Amino acid sequence: MNASPLLSIIAQTSDEQQLATEVDDKARRREASKTSTSSGHNARAHLQSARPFPVQCCGEKQTNIMKWARRQTQLNFNPSWPLSLQYGRENRDLAMISLDFSFNILTRDLSYYLENQVKVGLFGSGVGLSLVLGFSAAYTCYYLISVAKKPQLISGGKKFYQFLREQCPVVSETYYPTFWCWESRIQTLLRPFVTAKPGVVYRNELIKAADGGQISLDWFDNDDSLSHPDPTTRPTVLLLPGLTGTSRESYILHMVQQSRDLGYRCVVFNNRGVSGETLLTPRTYCAANTEDLENVIEHIQRTNEAAPIMAAGVSMGGMMLANYLGRKGRETCLKGVVVFSAGWDVFECTASLERPLDRFLFNSYLTSCLQASVHRHRPVLEKCYDIDHVMKARTIREFDERFTSIMFGYPTNDDYYHDASPVHRLKSVQVPMLCLNAADDVFSPSHAIPVEAVKQNPNLALLITCHGGHIGFLEGLWPRQSTYMDRVFKQFAKAVIEQGSRLQDLS
Repeated sequence: MNASPLLSIIAQTSDEQQLATEVDDKARRREASKTSTSSGHNARAHLQSARPFPVQCCGEKQTNIMKWARRQTQLNFNPSWPLSLQYGRENRDLAMISLDFSFNILTRDLSYYLENQVKVGLFGSGVGLSLVLGFSAAYTCYYLISVAKKPQLISGGKKFYQFLREQCPVVSETYYPTFWCWESRIQTLLRPFVTAKPGVVYRNELIKAADGGQISLDWFDNDDSLSHPDPTTRPTVLLLPGLTGTSRESYILHMVQQSRDLGYRCVVFNNRGVSGETLLTPRTYCAANTEDLENVIEHIQRTNEAAPIMAAGVSMGGMMLANYLGRKGRETCLKGVVVFSAGWDVFECTASLERPLDRFLFNSYLTSCLQASVHRHRPVLEKCYDIDHVMKARTIREFDERFTSIMFGYPTNDDYYHDASPVHRLKSVQVPMLCLNAADDVFSPSHAIPVEAVKQNPNLALLITCHGGHIGFLEGLWPRQSTYMDRVFKQFAKAVIEQGSRLQDLS
């Protein structure tokens, strides 16, 4: 195998220096000086005129790099030069300078080649990286212009409107949904998984209903409250979960945490048969029937007569609260109510959930949850209902037709849906009620949000965000902690408890 030019120069230097003694020292040095200058210029001219490495297709890159590197490092000495000049000390120095110059060119051009031709990480070439950066900039602009917006606040009375603007600054702030999951369905699906579940220790209580059934209440007494150390006057917040929800849902736990920070006591109203208690009678629950809720509110008032009470309902829990207020008018002890993601028109809500994608993502799952609850209490329920027929339902509408509407004595399912829709009772609400809905909520479509009905009642206020989904309202880069919905709850609860006297007469 041939040695490199540099190694050959070093090996033969001593032999050739002996031949150089025959030449006159002065003539040899003079000739060497002239030749060195000339050869140095020739070598540098050759290196500077070297063609840059050509751009090749991927399959030829490695081969062409090696050929180009060998070609660039050749010295190209003139064979007519005397041996003493070719291999003497001066030419050895010249070779080192030339090789160093060639190496600098090789490094520079190879770096340029790698920077512009070799793939960059996961994003392909430099052009691909530019596309990614451009897309990110465009996405950010779209998010800031079209996604992040201030919510719309609507109220039937100027007094309630001003109260919310002053006491609840969150209603005037821009809502920034989580940057990477602002779409409605994604927010709805991810909320139970990405948000943390605060540790809460409940005290369970079972109370009797008029029909012989039992209702499960989960209390968080907050005995460590510093702002309200007296349990007899400690404010109480009543929480109502959604369709198949319990006190263990993440959104309920977050509201308990917010109430704890305020120094308040919480009690969660679990619908019959959903939280593990035994179903004593062949009756469960529905959005239209508020008898159990009335029983619970009266029980809370008797237990802590001096403590102010407010309530918050989520999804079906909010529908139940709105129907309760519409029936009771002023005959209630509640100081204020906040409702999240309520379905105002059950016909529209059901139709929205029966669209193909939403039926696949939500309707079928909720139907199976309802059927699972029925199956757990089958020994009690099968005495009055055709459970096999109920278990064959594929949608919420079919479940209600075969079970819910029959249980509560409605002639048809349409009669039940009409009675369960809170939109028909909003005009009768006489207690301050704030309602939060997202315009992209597939459970409560935007065209069914009762804007005009709210404008006709000074006790009502409606807060509509462009995004948030159904009980989503995620915000922040990684939404593990509180959501926009939690902030609305905390500020409104504090305003009602501490400034409730300003809301006594909103008409």
